[in-house]
Amino acid sequence: MSAEVQTQNPETVTVEIDGRAIDAPKGASIISVADEHGIDIPRFCYHSKLSAPANCRMCLVDVEMGGRPAPKPLPACITTVADGMVVRTTSERALKAQRGVMEFLLINHPLDCPICDQGGECELQDLALGYGRGISRFVERKRVVKDENLGPLVATEMTRCIHCTRCVRFLDEVAGTSELGAMFRGEHTEISTLVGAGVHSELSGNIIDLCPVGALTSRPYRYTARAWEMLSHATIAPHDCIGSNIDLHQVRGTVKRVVPRDNEAVNECWISDRDRFSYEGIYSAERLLSPQIREDGEWHSVDWQTAIEAAANALKTVVEKHGEQALGALISPSSTLEEMTLAARIIRALGSDNIDTRLRRGDFRDGVRGDGFPGLGLPIPELEQLDAALIVGAYPRHEQPLLNHRLRKAALRGGDVMALNPCGFDWNIELTHEQVVSAAAMPRRLAAIARAVAGHQGVSEPQGLSDWLGDTPADTASQAIAATLCADGKAAVLLGGLADAHPAGAELRYLAAQIARMAGANYGELTEGANTAGGWLSGALPQRGPDGATRPGLDAKAMLEAPRPGYLLMGIEPEHDLNDAALAADALGQAEQVIGLVAYDSPMLREHADILLPIGTLGETAGTLVNAEGRWQSFAGVAQPQGDARPAWRLLRVLANVLELDGYEYQAVDEIHAEMQAVASQYTSAAPDVVVSPQPGEAADMLRVGYPAMFNVDPLSRHAPSLQATDHAADAEVVINPDDAARLGVEAGATVQVNQRGVARSLPVRIREAMPVGTFWVAAGLEGTQGLGSLIGPATLEPVEARA
Repeated sequence: MSAEVQTQNPETVTVEIDGRAIDAPKGASIISVADEHGIDIPRFCYHSKLSAPANCRMCLVDVEMGGRPAPKPLPACITTVADGMVVRTTSERALKAQRGVMEFLLINHPLDCPICDQGGECELQDLALGYGRGISRFVERKRVVKDENLGPLVATEMTRCIHCTRCVRFLDEVAGTSELGAMFRGEHTEISTLVGAGVHSELSGNIIDLCPVGALTSRPYRYTARAWEMLSHATIAPHDCIGSNIDLHQVRGTVKRVVPRDNEAVNECWISDRDRFSYEGIYSAERLLSPQIREDGEWHSVDWQTAIEAAANALKTVVEKHGEQALGALISPSSTLEEMTLAARIIRALGSDNIDTRLRRGDFRDGVRGDGFPGLGLPIPELEQLDAALIVGAYPRHEQPLLNHRLRKAALRGGDVMALNPCGFDWNIELTHEQVVSAAAMPRRLAAIARAVAGHQGVSEPQGLSDWLGDTPADTASQAIAATLCADGKAAVLLGGLADAHPAGAELRYLAAQIARMAGANYGELTEGANTAGGWLSGALPQRGPDGATRPGLDAKAMLEAPRPGYLLMGIEPEHDLNDAALAADALGQAEQVIGLVAYDSPMLREHADILLPIGTLGETAGTLVNAEGRWQSFAGVAQPQGDARPAWRLLRVLANVLELDGYEYQAVDEIHAEMQAVASQYTSAAPDVVVSPQPGEAADMLRVGYPAMFNVDPLSRHAPSLQATDHAADAEVVINPDDAARLGVEAGATVQVNQRGVARSLPVRIREAMPVGTFWVAAGLEGTQGLGSLIGPATLEPVEARA
């Protein structure tokens, strides 16, 4: 039989495991073959996504080859299958070896299961039941290991550690940070930080799931619930364009923790720390808990009927007084498809087309395409198969951690990852080429790469390229990037948040799309929020209805530059979630009516809004998020809303009823979903096709560049205490080049005043060579940077003299 199989498929071998003949791939380990066919082999150190060190020995099995048994049981995690191999996982020899290993593992393990957070879902507990002795033969004292301080997210009880090294290998191989290691030898072995500085990876929470015992547990979840009393509900993480699949664990309507849900096509078995710990924001003290109306300058809590009627009257009054186009709507790009759909329909039913979800975009000259939406342009798993990738205006490690993980895998398998940015970043990917230029120079540098690609491919240059370059030939660095992109293999050009926020973003999109076209590469955008694609599909944009039809309307920037008498805001904190918070403050301050459907009570809303309606957040509402590859992912509401908060889609439906609009008799969110699928499910991601010419930028001695910090991209993560206690959410600062610091006469730690669009903030200085001269970095979304102007725009720095 084996010879016959080999003839049919030389890439497989036939192996017998517990009496079953199995065709297995050559080179596969015994344990992976057994797992694929539902044959259980105990293990601690083995994990399918990590290398196999064979250091726990729990997977010892009885192996026979050519009728001769192996001299001793072999570890199934590193023993590869061979043709004619016979494996017994439950023979007396195998079981004796496995029970012996278990006895050794329990010698020093503490008997604290009743107080351990891992209790009830502990791999050691489960296997000890099957392979452990009823009575211990050891009477010696157990060892005690000092706990490690890994930071505010991961709690440690290192005496429980069984040295499986899963956490070490994850941080080395997946996170790429190498922050943990095994110290000492033998029974003195300890898992510790390499430099005593904790664990700071954006994926650090995954070591909690990987730990087979209770040595590493969730610090925010610690001692708040037991595994057997929680109910698990599938949902989608609402922070980035991946839409990581997660499970919410709740007790009596209160979310206790978030864990990953396996989906190889999206997030594999990992989630980012932002996805894992942001649930704390549900229970923030800043939650808006009741409908609020401002009367005579004073805020009052009111009942829902009064609030909804007041909102409806405010909208109608603005239209009657100032005309239909007097209304503007700014919608969070992480709102659900159903919420966006209802908001867009209500605004348009009132006669306005001024609605937008592209809140951090800096340049709208390329308009809105009717035949698709911005997205990756390829399935997420294909990112790790890229042979070349050019990243433009992005730091995916913080913007899209799990897409960055896929790109890192591409680099590890030999792919070339390149970057063009207005700032140098701390990559965990070995970049083949990295160009750091001032933000003002980015379009010209990208045009040089386009010229080099055209020359390499022997094709005509894109229209208008000489407007950026004149007759200047492409430089050597651009030639190298072009050659890499045009080489044989699969390539992609990917734009991120800094490209989207750029005041010449339309130019960057046009040039990047032309580079991709000429090089035969994929064009993709790492879009903002969890549902940018849904914003396009639902028609929650100016110039595009849900059917793709062209419509008029003002974009987000135009709505603020030409203030509207009335605004509807949904799911945002204006001082943090817009490209230009100072411009937003001016526009909202001039409005007669500002209505906010929001989850949090923010200072700018308190100052400028007239009606605030509390909406549900993660776990408290149902809906659909469409990720950057166009995958529609729906979820149910499972948590008890805080206070009087209600799902936004329900509020919008009732608001439409009070406005006496037709077609809003929905009883469930599924009905809206079905309508939208019938209208918009055929659309896919598409590259921009509008020719854009360079525009002169504002003359400035200094240019501010910034983007929201990793844990400050949206209200939910901003209000999660544990995330805000990490180094990634450190105090706001100004990062400048040493030459600029010398010119200003300031040293590291000194205080400077940032002035942008009439708003001043005093911040400490950090000096880095990675900043281009004439550019400084100030992150958005932080206390201390709120209210400043454009994420990328002119600003000034002035030293602040120290007080005596």
